[in-house]
Amino acid sequence: MAVAGCSTDPAAATAFERTLMATSTTAPGAARRREPGAGAPASDRSRRPRRPRRSLLPYLLLAPAVVLELAIHVIPMVVGVWMSLLELTQFHIRNWSTAPFVGFENYRATLDFNSAAGRELLHSFWVTLVYTLLSVGFAWLLGMAGAVVLQRPFRGRAILRALFLTPYALPVYTAVITWSFLLQRDTGLVNHVLVDQLGLLSEKPFWLIGDNSFWSLLVVSVWRNWPFAFLCLMAGLQNVPGELYEAAAIDGAGFWRRLRSVTLPMLRPVNLVLVLVLFLWTFNDFNTPFVLFGGSAPEQADLISIHIYRSSFKTWDFGSGSAMSVALLLFLLVVSAGYLLITNRRRDHA
Repeated sequence: MAVAGCSTDPAAATAFERTLMATSTTAPGAARRREPGAGAPASDRSRRPRRPRRSLLPYLLLAPAVVLELAIHVIPMVVGVWMSLLELTQFHIRNWSTAPFVGFENYRATLDFNSAAGRELLHSFWVTLVYTLLSVGFAWLLGMAGAVVLQRPFRGRAILRALFLTPYALPVYTAVITWSFLLQRDTGLVNHVLVDQLGLLSEKPFWLIGDNSFWSLLVVSVWRNWPFAFLCLMAGLQNVPGELYEAAAIDGAGFWRRLRSVTLPMLRPVNLVLVLVLFLWTFNDFNTPFVLFGGSAPEQADLISIHIYRSSFKTWDFGSGSAMSVALLLFLLVVSAGYLLITNRRRDHA
């Protein structure tokens, strides 16, 4: 007797079992138990995240900067190092291939402080070092004073900011040539005011020769550099929260106490970069003394940049001039690395 709903025929039973097996394989649970990607439709495979391809756009955007850097800095630097190893004088400047290779002989000659050339280079180095330290110090002090004074809003603050930034906005040749006219002995405005109008001096001094040449160069350098310090410090003060000054004032701190305990600590990151940049700029400064003294600075203001220029283009000894330039580059690299190392250690300990 047959069970209701089922057939006793073997062929029919086999077909019934096949139907049950086919139904079980299409159940939702069975679909979830499949291996990933096994039998998945093409639309599911297309939705899978693909490995991102490397785009050439960043490299194309960086290519012009890399080419200019190589053409302006790297290649001339390599050529300068090669020139320092040659006896490149006026007899070989037309054809470098004929210049004899002398190795480090140019370095020995220029760095021999017992010789006349070595003593002159050492004198220029000390003059440049003192000039740089004084210029950076005064520029930072003036910039700090101007930034603090103009920190709070008052009427006419925008006009004062524009006036303070004028020396930095002027072209270097225009500014320095103007100073060279002002410092002339007989027709300069400085002597006219000090001697003729105010009567502070009995006779008109020479400002561009002798001992006064160093101080004239220093004044012009500070006048040109302090607006940059003012701009950087003023931007740094904008990020100092006003609540710190209010809390310090409530605690009874005066102006100098707030400056020492709030302003200077908050400006420490700005000052670390600013002092290093001003030092490198001033130590390498060539335009200011060259324009002010006409390419032949007096001994009291013989900066190392002018000394290298005179050794290279006045005496036509490009090998020695290149050796001095490479030595100056190494000195500035050592100073920069030492400065960054010391400041980073202090910041880590703080």
